Amino acid sequence: MSHPTPGHLPEDTAAPDGGGAAAGGAAARVAPAGGPRRSGRLARCAAAGATVPAAALLLGALLLPDRLDSLTPSAFLRLPAEGIALAALLLVLPPRARRAGAAAGGFLTGLLALLKGVDMGFQEVLLRPFDPVLDWSLLGNAADYLRETSGRAGALEAAAGVLALVLAVPVLTTLAAVRVTTVMARHRRYAVRVVLVLAVAWTTCVTFGLRSAGVPVAATIDADLVGDRLGQVRTSLADARVFRRQAAHDPFAHTPPDRLLTGLRGKDVLVTFVESYGRTALEDPSVAPRIGAVLDEGTAALRAAGFRARSGWLRSPVTGGGSWLAHATFLSGLWIGNQQRFHTLTAGDRTTLTGAFRAAGAWRTAGIVPGVNRAWPEGGFFGLDHVHDRAGLGYHGPGFGWSQVPDQFTLEAFRRLEFGRRGRGPLMAEIVLTSSHHPWAPVPRMTDWGSLGDGSVFRRLGKDGKDAEEVWKDPQSVRAGYRDAIAYSLRSLIGFLRRYGDEHTVLVFLGDHQPVPAVTGASPRKDVPVTIVAHDPEVLERISRWGWTEGLKPAADAPVWGMDAFRDRFLTAYGPQPG
Repeated sequence: MSHPTPGHLPEDTAAPDGGGAAAGGAAARVAPAGGPRRSGRLARCAAAGATVPAAALLLGALLLPDRLDSLTPSAFLRLPAEGIALAALLLVLPPRARRAGAAAGGFLTGLLALLKGVDMGFQEVLLRPFDPVLDWSLLGNAADYLRETSGRAGALEAAAGVLALVLAVPVLTTLAAVRVTTVMARHRRYAVRVVLVLAVAWTTCVTFGLRSAGVPVAATIDADLVGDRLGQVRTSLADARVFRRQAAHDPFAHTPPDRLLTGLRGKDVLVTFVESYGRTALEDPSVAPRIGAVLDEGTAALRAAGFRARSGWLRSPVTGGGSWLAHATFLSGLWIGNQQRFHTLTAGDRTTLTGAFRAAGAWRTAGIVPGVNRAWPEGGFFGLDHVHDRAGLGYHGPGFGWSQVPDQFTLEAFRRLEFGRRGRGPLMAEIVLTSSHHPWAPVPRMTDWGSLGDGSVFRRLGKDGKDAEEVWKDPQSVRAGYRDAIAYSLRSLIGFLRRYGDEHTVLVFLGDHQPVPAVTGASPRKDVPVTIVAHDPEVLERISRWGWTEGLKPAADAPVWGMDAFRDRFLTAYGPQPG
């Protein structure tokens, strides 16, 4: 009995559909000639279509810089040491361990990419990287800022986008690493050769110091990031112990109340923080001429009203943001550079500058804080008898960017609520002016003090400048917005003192920190101006040895102190004098 040869049907066998042998034979001959070959090409194209994007994603995540100004095409034309080392390790692992290692490496790569993205934001605002131990609470402050500037809907959209990104990036990098590793294992011989070539190329670039667009071609971004962050974590964990030792020493803790601030008895003392009023306002070529003119005019106007002033510099613990940390540093005499220190401070009983006025028993102490819109228990720690928050100021006008209450209205509300009350005794007030808070758009307009009312007048006045979205498209517009906002805040403060100040008024005003790097550039300086203004010449005579500059504008070579030094110097200068 004969058997048909493979690939052929017997001549007398009919096709299942009743067709003849010719039809069946033709079909059999066509199928292997076109189908499998075409499907093979499609499979290879599909595989390449998945592998190439996966490799590009991993490479991009590994080479992603941690600073926005480094985010250039040349940053991604480098050889990542971490990627080469991981590929070499995976090639020598057994299959099961290889897959687990690929997943772990991809997941870690995604987490580090997210960390670098967060670092970009912190560098752009605070001029420093994210601290994984101490900075988590600042993310809540960022959400509050978005809610104030973009509304609740905008804040929710931003939060949803961030959450989606946080979930998607590690998942995608994990899947990408598994995919690339599978292809490498399937073509192990070629993969080994490629890894060896890349390792030799990386070593050569390191040996000869080859650079592309100013950056090394041989990159160790993630390794450096992990090393730096581990050191930062150790330092941050130890910081709590260091701070507790520092806070335990307080030279004024046991000073008798009748010996505190004897040189200011009978005076009204107004300690005023001007948001983001930094050294840049007096030195940046696009900002300084305008601000300098405002201060010079203010010095002359106040002199005509009988006031004199002295000015110097303080070094803030923060830059770009974190105003409350600067306020706490200035008032406590301790360096409050992070939220952990702030919580430790406010949980204790240290004598603050404002608290010293209260402890002396000769002043009513009040806080004017338009930036506070929720319960603020820290007011009691700082020694304030009463706190007037945003709602308590009675403002019914429009908001201006983050700042919901224009500075001129804030000061007028202070006069109405505290300063102008008949029959009151000496007053000590902490006042926070917020109109110069980022994003500096739009800026309120100055108006007649007598027409401020409940703030509705600002609706009729309209808003100077453009909206924030338009201003922040252009670096020069950002600087112009900052300049105009600082000028408005200073004019409001100077105008208030000229209108309502008298021979008993002492004004201490200062910036809390430098503005964001979009204004300061790469400057590492954290200096802010500080000024004391008084009608009584004896008040300024007590600080004559400080070496401060006469007038509202400190000289470039005026002394620079740490902001934490001010409390002790001030309490000493206005306490009992020797002899």
